[in-house]
Amino acid sequence: MLIHPWDAARDEQEWRGWLTRHDFGHLAVNGAPGEPPWVQPTHFRYDPEPGPFGRVITHLARPNPLWRALETNPTVLLSVIDDYVHVPGHWTAPEGAPAEHGTPTSYYTAVQLRCTAHPVDTAEEKAALLNRQVAHFQPEGGTAAVAPGGAPFGRLLSGIRGLELEVVDVRAKFKYAGNKPQEVQDRVSARLAERAGPGDLRARAHQQRRRTNG
Repeated sequence: MLIHPWDAARDEQEWRGWLTRHDFGHLAVNGAPGEPPWVQPTHFRYDPEPGPFGRVITHLARPNPLWRALETNPTVLLSVIDDYVHVPGHWTAPEGAPAEHGTPTSYYTAVQLRCTAHPVDTAEEKAALLNRQVAHFQPEGGTAAVAPGGAPFGRLLSGIRGLELEVVDVRAKFKYAGNKPQEVQDRVSARLAERAGPGDLRARAHQQRRRTNG
């Protein structure tokens, strides 16, 4: 992922704060020689500790072919992207230039976590991992706790494997045209507010926040 200086995260708190509000991404695992990577869409829970970058927990079905790939190479990439919009070219034309001379572009946030994968296989550890995931997604409760051998989920534990991802590096990109002239940024910001389609207001909030923070 190319990250220009004006798109880079301002500091660690920026990407951490964004990531704690996101919990669905694509887990990419190296394929066999000559084969493309395996890519698995997955819900996950990000924990900011332990280690300098934190960890991710998730789980996959036991028959998933990713497990064979992980045995060969446990280095993986978790890619998370959101707050994305298409910006039409006529919004971005330089001051004084014809509108059709503007360049269409995308705004988005992307955080990529390089990780070392650690399978979780004991029934007790898998139950604890699943309970932590459910606590994140359902803080209000409403689902029975998982316990080895206990109803209703204990018998299902053998069908999954847990996965802890030790985050060893982070690449974060906040692409909101921070390199464009002020008048162009103002115009795009106004148009996003007017359009107010899916993602527009979140993208605009990032644009405004990053301008305010210099």
